[in-house]
Amino acid sequence: MKALQKTISPVDGSVFAERPLAGPAEIDAALNRARAGQRDWAHLPLETRAQLLHRAVDHLVDNGDAIAAEITWQMGRPISQAPGEIKGLEERARYMIDIAGEALQPYRPAPKPGFERYIERRPLGLVAVLAPWDYPYLTAVNAIIPALMAGNAVVLKHAAQTPLAAERFAAAFAYAGLPEGVFDFLHLDHGLAERLVADTRVDFVSFTGSVGGGRRVQAALRGRFIDATLELGGKDPAYVRADADLPQAVAGLVDGTFFNSGQSCCGIERIYVQRPLYRDFVQAFCEQTRRYRLGDPTAPDTTLGPVVNTRAADFVREQIRAAQAAGAEALIDERLFAASAAGTPYLAPQVLINVDHSMELMTAESFGPVIGIQAVASDDEAVALMNDSDFGLTASVWSADLAAARAIGERIDSGTFFMNRCDYLDPALAWSGMKNSGRGCSLSAWGYQALTRPKSYHLQI
Repeated sequence: MKALQKTISPVDGSVFAERPLAGPAEIDAALNRARAGQRDWAHLPLETRAQLLHRAVDHLVDNGDAIAAEITWQMGRPISQAPGEIKGLEERARYMIDIAGEALQPYRPAPKPGFERYIERRPLGLVAVLAPWDYPYLTAVNAIIPALMAGNAVVLKHAAQTPLAAERFAAAFAYAGLPEGVFDFLHLDHGLAERLVADTRVDFVSFTGSVGGGRRVQAALRGRFIDATLELGGKDPAYVRADADLPQAVAGLVDGTFFNSGQSCCGIERIYVQRPLYRDFVQAFCEQTRRYRLGDPTAPDTTLGPVVNTRAADFVREQIRAAQAAGAEALIDERLFAASAAGTPYLAPQVLINVDHSMELMTAESFGPVIGIQAVASDDEAVALMNDSDFGLTASVWSADLAAARAIGERIDSGTFFMNRCDYLDPALAWSGMKNSGRGCSLSAWGYQALTRPKSYHLQI
């Protein structure tokens, strides 16, 4: 009998989905189908691939309400917010489809008499995508759509918390009429996922997840001459200068901190505020935080759902406890959030002051509804603290001074730098990280480079 993968819903602790785990034989069959299907897929005109993939996106959008409900039950995001994931998927997918013609266009150097010379971008072959649960569609689409548009086949392994996302992608591509084997998915345990990554039929790996998971992917690829994109999380900082628009900064940073219960690799995890604005910022931030409604995420008036499981909630609770023991002050009374309870994934949002970098709360990824806010005297102090991190995914500055913001951005160690916004992926811009936030690039025209290889043509006429 095959082992079962069980998805425990954080909504009520019930088993929401059970799926048999694939074994070595299923991996072997899927990879063989993918290798066979990819050859014909790569020879289809780009316009044909685009039409098929737009049709698949249509199918996902048409089923958006059902998908949103599944997201809520699988990982706990409030139903009032879950539909936004499909809107974001559509934006990214259609953009990447539409720019493929330009991104994959052959490069031609300056003419040389007697020769025709150009460089084509050719598909790699088979791309393995390992996707996480926090944004199950938005993270996966970053790799799946451009990989397919570039002429690759894709095998998807989704997180055990969100297996229905993989099945929804498969249904959409089947509806669109993709040839057999061009897209497939496998429900795998960690050991067999590493076996998938290490298989010589795989030509590229796209992984989104933890730093530890990224290290396991790296280890599985040891000795193989293929690349991988690794997006591994962050401890993303925000800096509020004294000249910032206070209501704008508060609204943007409260949402950037607590949306999806703080479970976002590019969510705001630490805030630095210039002293003249510090007191007013903290007061306004707490006032807005207290307006959240924590509870059953299937209820339409809930604005803050549970974190993914009790273990994740307890990790955040321990960060808060340790920070308080070291002198931090918690400003939010948990009794305002009746659903918050020890031993459950329901966790009240929390704001702490009197924090510093001796506390894990300000240096280690929290991935939950908590924030530390620290006063700073100058841009230089803010930059030093923002860069004092093992991570480098995104960073934001809130200011009315564009020149000052640009100057700060040039000094910040991050893959993306924002001014007066945060926690957003623009598909026209490269998505990348530094330090322990990973390596490689997705989205934008640059994202196609990793999913293709150059082939040069040197033709004497």
